[in-house]
Amino acid sequence: MSAQTKKFKTEVQHLLDLMIHSLYSNKDIFLRELIANAADAIDKARFESLRNDAVSRDWTIRLETVPAKNAIRISDNGIGMTMDEVIANIGTIAKSGTKAFLEELAKNKDAVAPEMIGQFGVGFYSAFMVADKVELLTRRAGSDTQAVVWTSQGHESYTIDATAKEDQGTEVTVYLKDDMKEYLEEWKIRQIVKKYSDFIEYPIKMQVTRKDKDDKEEVVDEELNSRKAIWLRSPSEVKPEEYDNFFEHLAHFGKPLKTIHYAAEGKSEFKALLFLPEKAPFDLFMPSEQRRGLHLYVRRVFITDECKKLLPDYFRFVKGVVDSSDLPLNVSREILQENVKIDQIRNNLVKKLLGELKKMQENEPETYLKFYREFGKVLKEGIHSDYANKDKLQDLALFETMKNEPGKLITLKEYVANMPSEQKDIYFLTGESRSVLENSPHLEILRSKGYDVLFLSDPIDEWVMQSLTEYDGKKFAAAGKGDIELDDATKKQVEQKNEQAAKEHKSLLEFLAKHLEANVKEVRFSKRLTESACCLVGDTYDPGAHMERIFKAMNQDMPKSKRILELNAAHPLIAAMQTMYDRDAGSPQLGEYAEMIYDQAVMTEGGIVADPLQFARRVADLMVKATQ
Repeated sequence: MSAQTKKFKTEVQHLLDLMIHSLYSNKDIFLRELIANAADAIDKARFESLRNDAVSRDWTIRLETVPAKNAIRISDNGIGMTMDEVIANIGTIAKSGTKAFLEELAKNKDAVAPEMIGQFGVGFYSAFMVADKVELLTRRAGSDTQAVVWTSQGHESYTIDATAKEDQGTEVTVYLKDDMKEYLEEWKIRQIVKKYSDFIEYPIKMQVTRKDKDDKEEVVDEELNSRKAIWLRSPSEVKPEEYDNFFEHLAHFGKPLKTIHYAAEGKSEFKALLFLPEKAPFDLFMPSEQRRGLHLYVRRVFITDECKKLLPDYFRFVKGVVDSSDLPLNVSREILQENVKIDQIRNNLVKKLLGELKKMQENEPETYLKFYREFGKVLKEGIHSDYANKDKLQDLALFETMKNEPGKLITLKEYVANMPSEQKDIYFLTGESRSVLENSPHLEILRSKGYDVLFLSDPIDEWVMQSLTEYDGKKFAAAGKGDIELDDATKKQVEQKNEQAAKEHKSLLEFLAKHLEANVKEVRFSKRLTESACCLVGDTYDPGAHMERIFKAMNQDMPKSKRILELNAAHPLIAAMQTMYDRDAGSPQLGEYAEMIYDQAVMTEGGIVADPLQFARRVADLMVKATQ
């Protein structure tokens, strides 16, 4: 028969336009796609060879450059195609060779389908990103039909004709555009194969020129891929140093603290090799600098090293590989992240990681403590962002507390177990450092009652505590916000004392509230204070002072909220100021003392007074008067 010219279907013309102009951001992918298709064709041939002895069994993918024609050729000895199959699979996007093959196998439940990489008729078109012309030469394995040659320049039509080809399989010759000659370079080809196809099951070979021991050039056959997919081996077969080397390959620094190697079955089947690093990378909190996400493979074919949807952001420190056996390949492997299967894999990975961390916490507490000191700040983000797993993450969180020595970390479970019987709530306090927190006047009544307080000094803690409302039936209560829920006896005693003080110092409270109205919304006597003269507290749902300082440090505006100035009714300063007020309610010095009380309250919580020089001057004046 003579050569025929046929028009592409409308959808194929549209696909070609997308492929050439916008679909793929990285043109190197064309070689990955064609190698993946070759491996797919060999998979089919292997299956066919089980029932047909005429099908070849020496499986190989071969790359060849043809500089004289500015072309690169990718060939395989896989299943090949008949003319009808070429027309159906290449000319019509809706009919993919792999898709039709799987559908045919599904009709025969006794057949065992080989694992497929993808849909042949889609990835093939990526060649037109770099090609002026693509030629396909193919012959069906185990068939007496003639070979077929297919040629197209990627426009609206292609030509197809019968031809001769001695062996089974397919050759794809890509005639490169003038500005794509780098794909003829050996280093470039090796680079692409190493990155995308290193773990393809079949050898990828290429003839290269080398110099022998006599400095004479000779052509040798070299295998470009390692085929050593460590994650596909049984964990019992992998040596610790092999895990360490592979971690170094992924992370480029340090060693793994924990290795998690497993195979998932069920709704989504995949192999996973995950690493918890021993040390946090320098860019852990630099989103713009850090590459995040696991390496995603499909049937050993590399897809991406930044599939962020595979894990939530609070697991961004996890390194590793996921190799899926059932991910469908749509128009582009670059948009796989939008596939629902990715969500199923993600859920499985999160469940596995949380389970492994819990086992480490229970069985290897020292190792877990080492992990938490490196990555606890990141892990806690999940309490705020991952509602479905909040309870599990709460149990994994560790905290410093007021009653434990600096550096010692405990769980919420341990905190609750040590609570006095009369204590109702889990108390916490946020601030810049332990030294600031442990000297806070907000702790005085709690310390006197023998209660413990969680010390939260990580910037993320302000957001985390918005989501931590209850644990084991106990509510969380900010030591520096709202009211303090004391036991009935203490509550009654304090309330009686404060009611009496409010009557005795009614005029002073009104003066302070009026004089400080620009900074405070209320002045009242405190349930918290037993030693200090004053402190500032917020209402239950007000943003904390520490959060305001964090926003300021980030150069972000945050409306300043007025807080409540609490006074210690038993402190001698209150009686002295009342005497001063009764003697001269209009004394300028009384106003200065009011402002000093407010500045003192700001300083005791780690804040900075509005006018440090003025505060220092007033303190100096008081010191002079005290010595006269």
